[in-house]
Formats: sequence, structure tokens, C-alpha cells
Amino acid sequence: MLERIRIVLIGTSHPGNIGGTARAMHNMGLSDLALVAPRCEPLTADTVSRASGADHIVHDARTVATLEEAVGDATLVVGASARSRTLPWPMITPRALGERLPTELADPAARVALVFGREDSGLTNAELQRCHAHVHIPTNPDFSSLNLAAAVQVLAYECRQAWLGQQEAGEPAEPAPSQPLASHEELERYFEHLERTLIGIGFHDPAMPRQLMARLRRFTLRARPERMELNILRGILTATERQVERQPNDAQGR
Repeated sequence: MLERIRIVLIGTSHPGNIGGTARAMHNMGLSDLALVAPRCEPLTADTVSRASGADHIVHDARTVATLEEAVGDATLVVGASARSRTLPWPMITPRALGERLPTELADPAARVALVFGREDSGLTNAELQRCHAHVHIPTNPDFSSLNLAAAVQVLAYECRQAWLGQQEAGEPAEPAPSQPLASHEELERYFEHLERTLIGIGFHDPAMPRQLMARLRRFTLRARPERMELNILRGILTATERQVERQPNDAQGR
């Protein structure tokens, strides 16, 4: 289970935080690290020093340009956030996240990505809206600033506790869904298709979005569609586009 949990760091500015993250991951048995557009050299003497023997995780980490590349195969993407800034999004605690992991990862093809933002500004609204849910660490409200590696440590600990609980119980997780869940990459292709179709039929004006796509994202991600269900929805969108394309010719024929 732990091998299929990925830690994603976006725009990290200090190599020591990457090393500290690697140490926190190795402490708890996690090994999959992805770095999205880091604002520093990921592997430095400071990285190795802070990793304290876990620098192999940094050596093996993938460095990519976009969040989509880092989480494309994930079936659950959770963003670490202090709050939902523009549109309320499903919010869970670290403990609740850990408790749902055995079920989320019951399917061997499932992948979970835990996404952390920049040290100075966190995740952007656009990045948060690409997550199924947000996780909030309930720190002291009078001093809520949390070091990046410390935040990773908290969530990694809950992941390990969930794994240990499953091992101690000696029972399999709840059965995987009969159909695999749609991946992040498949969902993003659907959202692109949906927006294009809504523009084509005159329902959506990109110049006056009124958070339409953000609300449709929230609704769809909350539903956790299976791959087959998403294919049906895309088939409906394709049929709609074809019908719109035929309308001018039909009008000329009349």
C-alpha cells in the first residue's frame, strides 16, 4: 500500500526542505517522490545533509514541469491546504485521510498523490481545484505556520498508521470497485472536452466564467467516477458536438 502513495512537492525553493521531506518519507516507509518545477537545485549538499541517509529518495525522484505530469496516473489526488480560498472543496483531516487509504488502494492499479505547495504561498487555486479533496493539518491557530517537511511528516505518519492497522488486523481492505476509477489524466481530458462542448453550445462564456468549470470540477471529483462512466460522459459530449456541427447544414437543407 505504501509503495502506491506519492508525495508531490510543487515549486520548492529550498533544497533542505526536499532533503527533509525525503527523510520524513523514509521514516514512514514511503519512497515515491515527485518534484514539480522546483525553484532550487534539488540535489545539493544541504539536501543530503537534511535527508540524513534518505537521499536515495531524492536521487530516484521524478522532476517534472507540471502538476498534471506528476499525478497523471493517480486515482486520488489530495492537496495540503490551510483553507479553501475561493470555492469550498471537500476537506478532510490527516486522520480521516489515513483511514480511507486501505479502501482507496484496494485496487492494485490505484495510486494516491499527496500534493504540497510552495513554502511561501502554498498551492494556487488552480492547483487546489485539480485535487479530489484538501487535507488540513489542525495546527495551533495562533501559530499555524508549518515547515514543509514537517507537514509531509504528519501525513506520512497517518499513512503508516493506516498500513500498520491493516497489517495488525490481518484482514483485506474493502473490495476494489468492479470498474477502475478514472485517473487524474483521464479526468483532465474530460474537463477539457466538457469545457469545449459547453462553449460550442453557447452555455459557457470563458470571458465570464462565473466559476462554472470550478463548480463542475468539484461536482465531478466528489462523485469519483469510474473509467467506464467517464467514457460514457465523453461519448455524450462527442455526440453533442456532432449534432451542433450538423445544425447549419440541416438549416440550409430546410
